[in-house]
Order: sequence, then C-alpha cells, then structure tokens
Amino acid sequence: MEARAEVEEPALRRLREEFTGHRIWRARRSDGLPTLWVATLRDPGAGVDRTVICSDARALRAALVDERQRAGAQIAGGW
Repeated sequence: MEARAEVEEPALRRLREEFTGHRIWRARRSDGLPTLWVATLRDPGAGVDRTVICSDARALRAALVDERQRAGAQIAGGW
C-alpha cells in the first residue's frame, strides 16, 4: 500500500496546483487508509457543485475540468 501512496501523492499535488478554486483531499476509511478523492469548492468561479467525489485521481480531474467548463458557461450565460 505504501507504493500506491507514493504514486497518489504527486497526483494529489498536481490536482491542487491545477484546480486552486477547490480544496482537494482524500477521504479516509475507518481504518485510516485513503479512499475517495474529494474536491470542495472554494471559489464559485471555479465550479458549480459544492463537492465532487470520485474513486480515483483521473476521474476527479475529469470532473473538475467539467466543473470549470460549467462555471464558465454560467458566467457567460448570465445564470
């Protein structure tokens, strides 16, 4: 499990650097091991949904790209 944590930490860092309008973190299971990938909206211009939860870093990145586009559409559309 340690090897996986070494791979996931850079992914977490990259997500945080790319999506600064969200607080990005890993949820923990009851035994303390990391589980879901979570992004909580801090900047309303960066997304629409307050919380995005995914099973892995790749899915979270795709969801946050979508969030960014949705937020841009709302601003452009005057929602």
